[in-house]
Amino acid sequence: MFDHASSRRTEMNAVERLVHHLKNNLSPPQLIIGVFFILSWVGAFLLSMPFASKSGESVGLLNALFTSVSAVCVNGLVVVDTGSTFSMAGQIIIMILIQVGGLGFMTLGVMVAILLGKRIGLKQRLILQQTTHSTSAQGLVRLSLYIVLIVFLFESAATVVLTLRFMQDMSLGVAVYYALFHSVSAFNNAGFALWSDSLSGYVGDPVVNFTVISLFVVGGLGYIVIVDIFRKRSWKKLSLHTKVVLIASAVLAFTGFVLVYILESFNTATLGSLHQGERILASMFQSLTPRSAGFNTIDIGGMLSVTQFVLIILMFIGAASGGTGGGIKTNTLVVLVLATINTFRGGGQIHAFERRIAQETVMRALAVVMSSLTFVFILAFLLMLTENMLDERFLEVLFEATSAFSTTGLSMGLTGDLSPAGKVIVIIAMFMGRLGPLTLAYALSQKKRTSKIGYAEDHILIG
Repeated sequence: MFDHASSRRTEMNAVERLVHHLKNNLSPPQLIIGVFFILSWVGAFLLSMPFASKSGESVGLLNALFTSVSAVCVNGLVVVDTGSTFSMAGQIIIMILIQVGGLGFMTLGVMVAILLGKRIGLKQRLILQQTTHSTSAQGLVRLSLYIVLIVFLFESAATVVLTLRFMQDMSLGVAVYYALFHSVSAFNNAGFALWSDSLSGYVGDPVVNFTVISLFVVGGLGYIVIVDIFRKRSWKKLSLHTKVVLIASAVLAFTGFVLVYILESFNTATLGSLHQGERILASMFQSLTPRSAGFNTIDIGGMLSVTQFVLIILMFIGAASGGTGGGIKTNTLVVLVLATINTFRGGGQIHAFERRIAQETVMRALAVVMSSLTFVFILAFLLMLTENMLDERFLEVLFEATSAFSTTGLSMGLTGDLSPAGKVIVIIAMFMGRLGPLTLAYALSQKKRTSKIGYAEDHILIG
């Protein structure tokens, strides 16, 4: 008895030492990657259990892992239909993974610590700063409280509205469940739906359309923007980040709407068969959802190739920094556009709204875009090899690669037909897309080393 108890204490001490070692020797980005990795595998294990499937048989570990990573990374790509394949238990597991992945495990950890009366240390604040994309380590605990409040208010309100609408088509209990699932999925820009055709059955329904749009647009703007608007309530007082996000989002939304409406209005496979009001709703929805939402009300595969290319561009740009969406982020795009315009004008300070943008910010933006483009091209190349598409359907592969990396979740139909190797590649893409190329680079890099050697300046011809 004594030996057994002693052995257990030794094991517990070993675990405590390991946890202490990891907490003190891993950087915040490395911890974030580690937690997302563990969470994905926990979800995969649960979803692979027979109780998570409607048939009572396991969906297979690879399919379960794909679904788990897609949920944790709030992507929405699926290799098996969520509504018809997974039981209610499985669907609830997916919903929890979406909520934790979108809200951020550190935000939840802060809430638990506050409820338990624990102190939030510097290490925890640095991790929280990384997960919320905050520019400062000050006020992060209060920001976490605001985030939880925002999530609760928006998801609760949307659940009530959607329940009232779904009650017209199903029983009260089912309506509440469907409303909650899609509210969580929409606000976190996950794109998971319990209907096999996503939200196509409600293409002309203004209640469903505007409710879901409101959720994924607010989630895509980011908590920092929402809190800034709530606090200041004046355009002049808003931060540069908030102004850039709002203007860029509005311009992209309007441009996308006009292009989708004009290009698809005469396509009978999409907008051509709809009434005028339905066309406007569908164009609005489909121009906004590539910003990382993942839902669709019209058939993506039936769109014209030129429209699909427009969606690829919108998916690559994605949502705002600090939001629940992916992509290179609207902020990154704006910084590079401003830098380009400034170069054409002859150089000088890069500025917006009477605020100077640091050169380091421009370099980070350039690094994000270049690494993201490189990754998407490599991903598309690998998928062409694994899926045996060497001489055809390139746009479909590029669409899939961009959707996976930008955590959008839209598909032209390739996801369900992926080979095992293709599934593994897309899983890696979703994981990297959610964490971001810079986070992965920082996590894998060694300690920063400053060169003590100064080199003479020289010139390279450009253009």
